[in-house]
Amino acid sequence: MSTLSIRLPDDMAKKLKKIAQVRDISLNKLMFELSAQMLAEEESRQRFMAAQLRGDPKRALQLLDELDALDSASK
Repeated sequence: MSTLSIRLPDDMAKKLKKIAQVRDISLNKLMFELSAQMLAEEESRQRFMAAQLRGDPKRALQLLDELDALDSASK
């Protein structure tokens, strides 16, 4: 497992800490969940682009539906 240090503006760090507190999870867990979500979105985007290049419109539409579902789940 890797350890990362990131620099954030103080106000952003406070807001993230508050979100973690409201969700009753650690800031580390919140950052893990946000990172996992971003990776899933990027993988979907890459699959969509590959399907588009292959000319598979049915699969491309399916991936768009998956992206919509991911977006809806994050709200």
